[in-house]
Amino acid sequence: MNQASHRNKVKDLALVLLLAASPAVASPSAEEFMVEPAHGWDVPDSSQPEKAKAADDPEDRPTSRLLQVVNGAASWYGPGFYGRQTASGERLRRGTLTAAHRTLPFGTRVRVTNLENGRTVVVRINDRGPFRAHRVIDLAHGAASELQMMRSGEVPVRLEVLR
Repeated sequence: MNQASHRNKVKDLALVLLLAASPAVASPSAEEFMVEPAHGWDVPDSSQPEKAKAADDPEDRPTSRLLQVVNGAASWYGPGFYGRQTASGERLRRGTLTAAHRTLPFGTRVRVTNLENGRTVVVRINDRGPFRAHRVIDLAHGAASELQMMRSGEVPVRLEVLR
């Protein structure tokens, strides 16, 4: 066997090992992160600004349908990633209310609640991650700032997937 053929076999083996290891960063299962079905719940849509209403206007603010609730850990990514392209093709900018999730479709809105202080923010999924098995979401700078988690870096959160 010549040296080039041996190198190719080593590369192929490394690729197979890399692909075989990928389930370790796959989406968490229900057993790992307490997934609660939430079909049929209507919740306020906090991502839309509330319009001024007359005192006799019975119209409530828009609602979103809650699809799923997941508890787990969140982290955030910031300065080292500014300007880089996300998996959806957008550029990551400072202050954005976006996030990375392993499996949710791009554009999905998720209400994230910091379980340490009760603060919430609605983010839009535009990237893939997190790449640590115990985390359920990676937040962009703006969302992490809203949740006041900048110093801790990782906090327990509750995700409410909205439609």
